[in-house]
Amino acid sequence: QVQLVESGGGLVQPGGSLRLSCAASGSISSIGPMSWYRQAPGKQRELVAFITSSTTTTYADSVKGRFAISRDNAKNTVYLQMNSLKPEDTAVYYCNALITMATIPVRIKNAWGQGTQVTVSS
Repeated sequence: QVQLVESGGGLVQPGGSLRLSCAASGSISSIGPMSWYRQAPGKQRELVAFITSSTTTTYADSVKGRFAISRDNAKNTVYLQMNSLKPEDTAVYYCNALITMATIPVRIKNAWGQGTQVTVSS
């Protein structure tokens, strides 16, 4: 079994910053690509940022220049640094990871976290 747990969400004023964390735990052999998604009320889930195992990154146009995704393989953790936050960034943020499990037989799991609320409001 593997689990992703997000943390770091909260209420912040426009222009403020938050740093989200997502830690993987369980019978993990290795972790491939990791990503952050978000879903606002009445809207579809969208990809926010993506990072490969070799640390190549991509971002949604709406967050380019403001957000930065990073990872710490020793801690099995992915981060999302969010700066210059706008009200339209308000959403539940979910992390995602492709995890090779240290099990016999080997299993590869597309894992999701439980989500963390980010609210940007004055």
